[in-house]
This record gives sequence, structure tokens and C-alpha cells, in this order.
Amino acid sequence: MKKEFAVIGLGRFGGSIVDELREMDVDVLAIDINAERVKDFQDIATESVIADTTEEQVLNDLGLRNFDHVVVAIGDNIQSSILTTLLLKDIGVKKVTVKAQSTYHARVLDKIGADFVVHPERDMGRRIAHKLVSNSVLDYLELGGEYSVVEYLASEKLIGRSILALDIRAEFGISIIAIKRDDDIIVSPDPSLKILAADVLITIGNEEDLTGFEKKMME
Repeated sequence: MKKEFAVIGLGRFGGSIVDELREMDVDVLAIDINAERVKDFQDIATESVIADTTEEQVLNDLGLRNFDHVVVAIGDNIQSSILTTLLLKDIGVKKVTVKAQSTYHARVLDKIGADFVVHPERDMGRRIAHKLVSNSVLDYLELGGEYSVVEYLASEKLIGRSILALDIRAEFGISIIAIKRDDDIIVSPDPSLKILAADVLITIGNEEDLTGFEKKMME
């Protein structure tokens, strides 16, 4: 069966999620308390509704308990975000993803049962910071906690050397989980594999270890 999604809060973050879901031909209900924002998505979302999601009866009337995944993207009212999340879990929504405004907000969301908490501004800030420090950083994805996945363009210090010879795991505490080479992706590459120019290394590790690797090997 086709999954159904709902997005609550149609600011830049929530609106972009609605856009992408519809691009993937996914059914999505767009919800906001602001009539103008809802109007903007009338021709984009499967359905768009003006609603105050801090009222349990409103959530029940919208049938949100039957949706596979609800995204709470309320951006300017932490209290509404928390209350909406709490009510969604109370009525039995299977998966709830919530945008956090701060570390404190995220801690509260975790405690009340949010299934996944995202920090778009913080994560984007970290991605940009890594790219500013090293031209070799192509992408950066935080996994949660202190761990991240980072894509690096092979530097001169890596080219021509094997994964075994570099001994990156022992030296820096990070792992190369895949290598992008031309149109191929080599998953769990053999330690004897030599790194070539234009290879993209997909690595995983904690923030401190990844930073140490960047400073020493990616300059």
C-alpha cells in the first residue's frame, strides 16, 4: 500500500519536505495554522488544511493516527511543537519526525517520544563549516550523537596508497565504508585496494576523529 505522510508547519523546512514528497509522487497532507501558507500549497500537496494541531480533537478529526509518518516542522513556536508531538504520539501515530530549534528542545522531544529529531540549521552549519575548512569535503551527514558520515575527495596524501597501508581506522578511529569510483560504488572495499585520483571516500566516525583526519590527511 502507498504510504501517507503529513507535514505540520509549512515554513521553509516543512514546505521543502512537502515539495520533495510530491516530487516522489507520495501522498502528503500539508497542515499549518496560517491560512496564507496553506493556500501556497493547495496546488502542491495532495491536500492542504488550516488547523491548530495543539488540539487533540483536531488531530483526530484529520485522521492523523492513520498516517504512516507525520513531520512536525513548526518553526517559530517551541511550545506548539512540543504539544503537537506529544498529542501525535498519544493518539498512536506510528512515526513522528520533529524539527528541533535547540538542544533543549531536542531533549524534550526525545523524552516525549519523538521517533526522529532533526536539527536542520545546526546540521547545515556543520556541513558548511567542514566544507570551508577543507575543499575535499563533498558532503556531511550527522547520524545522531557524535557520529557522522562524510564524503571526501581523495587528497594527494591518499592517492596511490592502499587502505591497508593508510591504516585509517587505527590511526584516526574512522572507517571507509565505501568508495565512489566513476559510476561505481565499492561497498566495504578490500583493504588492498589502492585509492585513485577522483575517488570519493565515504567515511564514518565521530566528530573529533573525523576532524583529526581532515586536518592531517585532507589538506
